[in-house]
Amino acid sequence: MNAKVKDFLVKYTMVLVLLIVFVLFNQMTGGKMIYAQNLSNLLLQNAYVVILACGMLLCILTGGNIDLSVGSVVCLVGAIAAKLLSTTSIPAIGVILLGLVVAAVIGVWQGYWIGYSRIPPFITTLAGMFVFRGLGRVVLDSKTISIQNRSFLDVFTSYINVPGLDDGQKYSAIIVGVVVVVGYIAFTIIGRQKKQKKGYHVESALGTYIKMAVISVCVLLYCYKLSQYKGIPVMLLWLLAVVVLYAFITSKTALGRHFYAIGGNEKATKLSGIDTNKVFFIAYVQVAVLAGLCGLLCAARVGSVNGDSGSSYEMDAIGACFIGGASAYGGSGTVGGAVIGAILLGVINQGMSIIGLNSNWQYVVKGAVLLIAVIFDMKFNNKNMTKA
Repeated sequence: MNAKVKDFLVKYTMVLVLLIVFVLFNQMTGGKMIYAQNLSNLLLQNAYVVILACGMLLCILTGGNIDLSVGSVVCLVGAIAAKLLSTTSIPAIGVILLGLVVAAVIGVWQGYWIGYSRIPPFITTLAGMFVFRGLGRVVLDSKTISIQNRSFLDVFTSYINVPGLDDGQKYSAIIVGVVVVVGYIAFTIIGRQKKQKKGYHVESALGTYIKMAVISVCVLLYCYKLSQYKGIPVMLLWLLAVVVLYAFITSKTALGRHFYAIGGNEKATKLSGIDTNKVFFIAYVQVAVLAGLCGLLCAARVGSVNGDSGSSYEMDAIGACFIGGASAYGGSGTVGGAVIGAILLGVINQGMSIIGLNSNWQYVVKGAVLLIAVIFDMKFNNKNMTKA
């Protein structure tokens, strides 16, 4: 096989798998997967996976470490928000900030034990999973608390509207789609030119333009379908903000390179003068903050919180990272890959739900997909090690 073709297949394996799975389920459901409402629900129902996967990725990069407590943090922060909104007069913005502060404190607590006391992340976060789940149920008093505060709900569940236009929500989807595509094209071209000036290796012009065209068409088509439903949900803006921020951190900052370096060889990284304890600390603080944000998002989307809120969210986030190409040994993985992995899990869940397949089989399929992805990663890495 041609080397370029092989490199392309390896690099875009999960993208191709995502397309194949989506087309397959679309055929099996009689075209229901591309209904505007289903495409919108695909985003809303899996936003938490994408956001948590971005945070989990940084933990995994440090050496295959994971945070098992994020689902419980989602429950605890959601419970605190629901309790405050239903029993106090604290404004919505105050509740949101307080929820994020609680999440940050949890991150500092776990980050200290992992980063500076070097208690294994698995043990620390496993303990946190039980502690924070229990605290969440204590706050809720083992009840389900509904959220009626309109201001809080609108911050996360409303739709973007263009004032002065009939069907302004639907037009907003087209406008956002065009702005995103123009920004993406400009960013890609400018970035490529800067790399060329510095003498860095860049992808061929043809490959770059083809990739830009495909991504741009997909974005415009998706936004067009959203315009046929209710338009752009505010939750998409939260999601995009997190994804863009983390893509920038991992690819453009020294801190991002430190995560990769530790996963590659922690001892060498430490000898080079990098404070590895601090990097571990930051990894677990940031994933806890994102879990807190997801707790608020999920509480608003569902409209209530109970003791089981956030269950298995950590597994979805971990699965999304590994399916998206993150190495089980750390040191490699991208935000884009984690996003692809999260979307793939979402497509599988939604497709099987539309078909009417028993929910138990969703766990079987997700487990199988995760195992296949990790086996592929290990086999590929072993080949590279052999060649080296």
